Amino acid sequence: MTSEQSVEPESSPEETATAEETAKPRHAGFTYRLGRSLISPLARLVYRPRIEGRENVPPTGAVIFASNHLSFIDSLAIPVAAPRPVHFLAKSTYFEGTGLRGWISRTFFESIGAIPVRRGAGQAALDALDLQRQLLEEGLAVALYPEGTRSTDGRLYKGRTGVAFLALQTGAPVVPVGLIGTDKVMPVGAKVPTVSERITVKFGEPLDLSPHGPATSGRARRLATDDIMAAIHALSGQELAGTYNEAPAQGTIEKIKQALPHERR
Repeated sequence: MTSEQSVEPESSPEETATAEETAKPRHAGFTYRLGRSLISPLARLVYRPRIEGRENVPPTGAVIFASNHLSFIDSLAIPVAAPRPVHFLAKSTYFEGTGLRGWISRTFFESIGAIPVRRGAGQAALDALDLQRQLLEEGLAVALYPEGTRSTDGRLYKGRTGVAFLALQTGAPVVPVGLIGTDKVMPVGAKVPTVSERITVKFGEPLDLSPHGPATSGRARRLATDDIMAAIHALSGQELAGTYNEAPAQGTIEKIKQALPHERR
């Protein structure tokens, strides 16, 4: 998960300042505290979520919420149900819009504890993990989806190892989360959620993954990931897909890459 050092061209002070700014996570501030105080009670009143296992969430210190992923509103359901502030990553485009619509989008995502990040593989994925590591080192809580993206068929897919890497690297406990019904409240493709359905949020007992070994071990990351996914499955009760949730391969080379055994981060 490390990259070789390289010599970069000399940057201007403005470029250096921008790089340093984007390398640090944007903390949830006043907007988040205000949004949490307003959105959480309203969401509980409207959607009447069933919340189980809140006592399993450590009240202080670093913690990783690892959840199944069924709907866009999962990233709202977890902060609403959790007994402490939660940070999660969201596409940077949600924060970059202009005009009234851009302001509404940016304010909403800031109010639910989202942190902007540019999505992608390779270095972008490593940068995202580094942002979350910084938050954990400050004793904060972050939420991640080991499946990588939303399940469109309701099944639980194999977990990618980034969550386990983060937990093994920082020593943070992992609280598995099982979300039930969020895909009925807001299915993939829906523009607004319905209020006729209820959701259930289950917090499992914290997992100490350190016995599996160091973060540098691929075997340790894989075994730790499997433990996380087993705990999520026990909470959500979903059918297991047995594969990774990834778009169909385009072209012969991509098909070969997906067929070959390799670690999904």
